[in-house]
Amino acid sequence: MLEQTNSLIMAGITDTGLRRRNNEDSFLIEAGAGVCAVADGMGGAAAGEIASRLFIETVRKVFALSVCFPEQETIQMVQKAFKVGNDRILQHAARNPERSGMGCTAELLTICGNRYVIGHVGDSRTYLLRNGVLRQLTRDHSLVQEQVDRGLLTAGEASRHRLKNVILRAVGATERLALDLLRGNVASGDIFLLCSDGLTGMVPDFDIQKILVSPLELMQKVEKLVAEANHKGGSDNITVILVHRTSTGSKVKEKH
Repeated sequence: MLEQTNSLIMAGITDTGLRRRNNEDSFLIEAGAGVCAVADGMGGAAAGEIASRLFIETVRKVFALSVCFPEQETIQMVQKAFKVGNDRILQHAARNPERSGMGCTAELLTICGNRYVIGHVGDSRTYLLRNGVLRQLTRDHSLVQEQVDRGLLTAGEASRHRLKNVILRAVGATERLALDLLRGNVASGDIFLLCSDGLTGMVPDFDIQKILVSPLELMQKVEKLVAEANHKGGSDNITVILVHRTSTGSKVKEKH
């Protein structure tokens, strides 16, 4: 999927991978609203697919107006998307006890003018490529990341750890959701990467960076990232979104 405005190009793909029967990932691209999202579902009996879809549907509704709001209002909308998405997943699980434990990790990026706001829960990730250098903006809410932060594991050990898929936060896991909010400036030429761990669990950051700085078109870079994850084993569903800022952003719509 590819969408483009005067200042943004968004491209995204979701792929089942080579070892899973179902794709529990979902994604959203709304270039006109400056919004995109990735959700990686968890839970048996198709519950993961439903959880990720419920979150993405919620984001689409919250950001239905393709306008650019002041940053504080944008932050409130991001918070609302996660809260309502969390509540919807919990309510669905309550009505369907066989799907108890369903949930999803989630990344939500909004770009308004020359500012971005990110909402983050779980071990899906958001990166920023700026001036040829790739930087992970989000921090994994995972057991191994917590051990890395405490100095008990190295990053290399964490990437190979048998418990690397154990996450500490998910949308739909508890009534009170702890949400990470990040914000910052957007520069011309920036490329944001939103992805599920089906990419980062297979492809090292260095190799991701090499693909992102290549002369390929944006959609070709998305396809290349997915192909690389499958080439290295494709052990999970893979979802990739790239957002390229091509020029200065639009003006913020002020309240009157």
